[in-house]
Order: sequence, then C-alpha cells, then structure tokens
Amino acid sequence: MKITKTKLEGVVILEPDVFGDSRGFFMESWSERKLNELGLHYNFVQDNHSKSTVKGTLRGIHFQKGDKAQAKLVRCVRGAVLDVAVDLRHDSPTYKQWVAVELSEENKKQLLIPRGFGHGFVTLTDDVEFLYKADNYYAPEADGGIRWNDPDIGVEWGIERPILSDKDKSLPFIREQRDS
Repeated sequence: MKITKTKLEGVVILEPDVFGDSRGFFMESWSERKLNELGLHYNFVQDNHSKSTVKGTLRGIHFQKGDKAQAKLVRCVRGAVLDVAVDLRHDSPTYKQWVAVELSEENKKQLLIPRGFGHGFVTLTDDVEFLYKADNYYAPEADGGIRWNDPDIGVEWGIERPILSDKDKSLPFIREQRDS
C-alpha cells in the first residue's frame, strides 16, 4: 500500500496494491496490520455506504463534535468524486485549510481523515457509490457541519450550483460556530 501525505497533518492518501487480470482485480481496502506498520493506528467501528444518483451532488462539510468526533477512511467504489477534508482544529497551523482528492472506482485511492476535520464530497459522475469507515459511532447529538461555500474556507469544488440536501443548505458558516 502506498501512502502519500497531504499539506494537512494526519490526512493521507492511501493507494492499495491492486492485482488485476482478465477476470477483474483483487485488493485489500483495509488492513489494520499494514496501516499499523505505517504508523496509522485506527480502530474502525462502523462502515457507511451512500449512493448519489446525479452528477453535481454535494454532501458536506460534515463532522461530529467533542468526544464523538470521527476519523474516517473514505473511498469511491462506483463513479468518481472530489473528496475534501477541512482542518477544523482551532490550535492547528493549518486551521481552515483544506485538501481535495479525486477518488474513483478507477484510481481506487482512499483518503484517511483524522478526528478534528470536516469532510465533504461532490460527485463528478452520475450513480456514485461512496464507502467510509468511521472510528466512532454516529451520534446525532454531536452532529455538526459548515456551509459548503463558506468564504472563510474557500473550497474550490468546481461547481457553482450543486445539488444539496435541505440540511446542507442551512448549515452555518465557520464564523458562526462556537465549538466545531
């Protein structure tokens, strides 16, 4: 497995070894032993699967607060997305900075996002299926989010009019957050 660091401490791109032949391919999408050898120690407890049917669907920027925060290992198994991690750690030198990585069924890249980061993605194709592991269970009372087009963050999504849920349309800006 190849690991590539990003400008955000702890956010890394993982590229699994893929073994293909005329029948298809095989890869290990997660190996606790291999990631431990790379110095990445996570105990994932929940797997999530989402489907977005239309290109231009944007989900995020989401996070969980406090001791319910989640680290995530995300990947796209059908179609393609632009995946974004935003540093929300107030004491970090990269606070409010973000990284974006294209994840697709073709490139099989994964993004590992530690606790303390917001996460979102926009679909680059129709019929996207997106999987992610989380190291903490979903807790509705700890749910948080930041508006996708927050000018203090300035994510370059590559889209001006995304398809959003009502929840994502009404998320606050980061300057309106007290304890993100």
